[in-house]
Amino acid sequence: MAITTVPFAAGSPVGRYSVDVAHERTGSGEPLVLLHGIGHHRQAWDPVLRILAAERDVIAVDLPGFGASPALPYGLTPDLRTTVGVLGSLFDALGVVRPHVAGNSLGGLLALELGRRRMVRSVTALSPGGFWTRGERRYAFGVLRAMRGAALAMPMPLVEGLSRSVPGRAVLTSTIYARPGRRSPDAVVSETVALREATGFRRTLDAGLTVAFTDDVPDVPVTIAWGTEDRLLPRRQGVRAKHLIPGARLVRLPGCGHVPMSDDPAAVARVILDTSR
Repeated sequence: MAITTVPFAAGSPVGRYSVDVAHERTGSGEPLVLLHGIGHHRQAWDPVLRILAAERDVIAVDLPGFGASPALPYGLTPDLRTTVGVLGSLFDALGVVRPHVAGNSLGGLLALELGRRRMVRSVTALSPGGFWTRGERRYAFGVLRAMRGAALAMPMPLVEGLSRSVPGRAVLTSTIYARPGRRSPDAVVSETVALREATGFRRTLDAGLTVAFTDDVPDVPVTIAWGTEDRLLPRRQGVRAKHLIPGARLVRLPGCGHVPMSDDPAAVARVILDTSR
């Protein structure tokens, strides 16, 4: 893991900020940036990392306020504009010009916004946020707050004990995984800790209360993939996304949940690589 400090010039009297972004880089080939969802961390991509790194220079990012990345400095709001700006500064700092990008949930929304601004070569969005109705957003945000509250309330010995059995891992993660038994005990403990220690969780969720993706993503190859067992953002939202971005390829991920990378690593990797080709 590395931490890169990037400059960010905000459109405010405060001026210029420095933002620390943690990331892991592996593989070779054309650059591919991976973005996780809210409350998660870059390790969400571990199940597909080796497959992708065989063909791509893979950069898995901890978004500001999640994983090993500290929250944005005071004065910066973790909205789409700011976070996309920070990611653009990270690309510059790493010497990456218009990478491919794949994102899940919040990361999928960010990936589409990067595509809309033509900052990337291709976009793969896995169950991206932003295509919800008001009721669907209220439900999803309520579930996320409940998950965060549970992670904060459970003592670590209980988390570790639950992680040792398939039914226990289902208790901890079945909201986002269709096949929680495929997650290792260590991975489940790690992501529960990441959720409870996510310093950017509340501010990022609050910033999403008014978010809706309303524009096309022209001139950039886009794939939108949705797990058929997504319990957080129903797959009908993928149909709305296809109507809004008519040039996008809409793909079903059979038997996959909201975070599909461990439910079916081969299928997810294939979708990402096909898009980036």
